[in-house]
Amino acid sequence: MDWEVFAGRMGSMARDLLHQDSVDTTLERITGSATEIIDGCDAAGILVRAGARVHTLAPTDGLVVLSHDLQERLREGPCFDAAKPGNTDRVYRIEDLTANQDRWPRYAPEGSELGIGSMMGFLLYTENEELGALNLYSRSPGSFTTDSENAGMLLASHAAVAFSSARNAEQLHRALNTRHTIGEAMGMLIERHGLSQNDAFDVLRRLSQERNTKLHEVARKVCETGSINP
Repeated sequence: MDWEVFAGRMGSMARDLLHQDSVDTTLERITGSATEIIDGCDAAGILVRAGARVHTLAPTDGLVVLSHDLQERLREGPCFDAAKPGNTDRVYRIEDLTANQDRWPRYAPEGSELGIGSMMGFLLYTENEELGALNLYSRSPGSFTTDSENAGMLLASHAAVAFSSARNAEQLHRALNTRHTIGEAMGMLIERHGLSQNDAFDVLRRLSQERNTKLHEVARKVCETGSINP
C-alpha cells in the first residue's frame, strides 16, 4: 500500500463527497472509491438491515447484490452480521471464504460458488447512530491484507459521516418541502373559504384521518386541484 497515494485519493474523495446532491450519489461515490483506492477490491456495496430483511445500496457490481440476497435468504453471513443493530464487531476480514464454513456453514460454500474469494466489511456508525455495513469483495482469496483493512477503516469513517450528513440534509429538505406544501394548502383554504389558520389546518388534518392519507399528501392534492374533494 502506497500510503502517500492513498492519502491523496482519500482527500479527493472527501472533497467530492461534500458536493454530492443526494444520499444515493453520496453512497455511489463511497462504494466507487472503495474499488479505486483499496488494493484488491473488485466490488463494493452497502448493506442495511431491517430485521431479517436487507437492502443493498450503491452496489458497484452484480456480485454484491447476489451476495447480499443470499445472506438474506440464508439469514447468515458476514455482511448480515456486520449490519446487525448493536453489533460490537465493527470490522471483519475474511482472507479465504472457503475457510469460514464453521461460522457460516451455508453461506461460505454458496458465496464461493458466486465467485467470492475474500471479503472485508466495516460497520458504518457515528456517535449517535448505526447506518449499515460497507462490504468489500475480491474474487481472489488472500487479496486483503492488514494494510487493506486499515485503509478500509479510514474510508468507512469518512463514509459514515458523509452518509449521515447526506441523509440528515435530505430529511431536512423533505421536511422543508412538506412544511411549504402544507402552508400553501392552508393559504388556499383561508383565501377561498374564509377560514382561520387553525381551522384550515384542522380541515387538512380531518381529511388526512378520513382518507387514511398522510397530511402532506392531502396538502399536495389540495395544491394541485384547488379543491378539498377527492
